[in-house]
Amino acid sequence: MKKILLLMFLEMAVFTLSICAQGGAGNIATGGTGNTPTGGTMKVKIMVGNTTLTATLLDNATSLAFFAKLPLTVKMDDLYNREMCYHFPDALPTDNVPTTGYEVGEIIYWPLRHSLVIMYAQNGERFSMQKIGRIDSGVEIFRSTGDANVTFEVDTTSLRFD
Repeated sequence: MKKILLLMFLEMAVFTLSICAQGGAGNIATGGTGNTPTGGTMKVKIMVGNTTLTATLLDNATSLAFFAKLPLTVKMDDLYNREMCYHFPDALPTDNVPTTGYEVGEIIYWPLRHSLVIMYAQNGERFSMQKIGRIDSGVEIFRSTGDANVTFEVDTTSLRFD
């Protein structure tokens, strides 16, 4: 039964991705009009070591493409004492890549190197990025992990099938 529900959810995520690519759907993270079975949010569990964090993803093509890859375990490199980084072998779609600053706890995609990045410390730098979500709390765990295997999966406790 769980597999059927997960398959249905993934199909809806792909459908939502196609709508976003056409310019539809609002900001899922703020309860917009996105077509997800959660009624407004895409929640992800992030596991590193014995710690589980949750994150809320935004409604954009990159977030949806990332979400469709879950579950996913990757080796993330600790870079510059501020970020955890994984390079996807292929590019994810993007729909808004401004040069901007970031906030601690944001999950971003850096298209130049196909990089999934968790920002855990601030240095004021600005660069081209697609913001894809935000860790709800506990991002400071990455200050002490060094390079680490990190698992991302759908937070099924937040799914609703109305």
